[in-house]
Amino acid sequence: MDKFVITGGNALQGEIPTNGSKNSALPALAAALLTDEPVTLHRIPKVRDIRTMQRLLIDIGSQVEVDGETVRLHTPRIVSPEAPYELVKTMRASSLVLGPLVARSGRARVSLPGGCAIGARPINLHIFGLEQLGARINQAYGYIEAEAPGGLRGATVQFERITVTGTEDLLMAAVLAKGETVLHNAAREPEVVDLADLLIAMGARIEGAGTSTITIQGVEKLRGAEHTIIPDRIEAGTFLIAGAITGGDVTVTRCEPAHLEALVSKLQQSGVVVTQPDACTLRAKSGGLHSVDMTTEEFPGFATDLQAQYMALMTQAEGIAIIVETIFENRFMHAQELARMGANIRLEGRQAIVAGKRDLTGAGVIASDLRASASLVLAALVAKGETVIDRVYHIDRGYEKIETKLAQAGAQIRRVE
Repeated sequence: MDKFVITGGNALQGEIPTNGSKNSALPALAAALLTDEPVTLHRIPKVRDIRTMQRLLIDIGSQVEVDGETVRLHTPRIVSPEAPYELVKTMRASSLVLGPLVARSGRARVSLPGGCAIGARPINLHIFGLEQLGARINQAYGYIEAEAPGGLRGATVQFERITVTGTEDLLMAAVLAKGETVLHNAAREPEVVDLADLLIAMGARIEGAGTSTITIQGVEKLRGAEHTIIPDRIEAGTFLIAGAITGGDVTVTRCEPAHLEALVSKLQQSGVVVTQPDACTLRAKSGGLHSVDMTTEEFPGFATDLQAQYMALMTQAEGIAIIVETIFENRFMHAQELARMGANIRLEGRQAIVAGKRDLTGAGVIASDLRASASLVLAALVAKGETVIDRVYHIDRGYEKIETKLAQAGAQIRRVE
């Protein structure tokens, strides 16, 4: 397995570019299954989860052509409406093909999703929604089997809790359902809006994306389309925190500042200067950082995918910060590894109490999930001595060449195979 070897102490300087959003690209790739015409997607990141989804689509029947950041997909027919465990065991986004397959072919067999071990991500919300649309669901042997031989029909779906992938899955299923579908308590994330924009370009009739109520008028057929994926707000946020934790002066380019307002607010409260014209420029103040409490929330609140990185930042802030995780119940696994580097963190259920400012020291640490990996990289950038991070395949699932981007900004980081 690859490892990162990082020597801390350098303040990051210069520009760091972001890629297209992984969490937006995955449902966009799945949406290509809804039509027998070509779909062209631009700004697709080259990360492990994307490669897994592309292999899955090829097995299902898609022709996939990759040209740099552009991916062209053409699915004349569904050859095999199945997502096998062997292919999707490391990626929870496999559930995103469930809705499109049932909508287009009338049946689907999808393995229960894998991915990071950060807590329950119940697919029951997907199942409930599809049943409301008329699908018959059977769950056995680790698979979900869905059938709708007569096609799906519009319905009103009330999500009992906000679910991003559930909203996306039902949105894709409903565009080919007969009649009107209304999704209540829908996710408002930018990635949901981006998917809706793609589907509208394909001929779908959707209103309300970006609000808690989305209305879809089903159509008989979708056409091909061309679409550019939005910037990755989690990658951009990670780089902003990297600048802040190292006391640097960085500009994160190719990002969307409007998607980062919750993070930027916390950074400004902690004592850094962030300006947001077309990019995000962060400059550390001479007085250093001070602690600011944070609670994760659904968009437009503070993203759970930035919680681990923010915890690393708070180890370098004066005072005590209380971090509350409301989305996933097991997303503090990075705290133990940060403690190995000298962090003072106490866990109380879904609450982490971080006492700073602590002098971190290099150590051997293990990445437990995608965003935990990023938090360890950030901590290592300010730790004294050398840090070795094992299992960096986790970070490769969501960040494209993060070590190269950070090194170009002055970090002492290298990958060891």
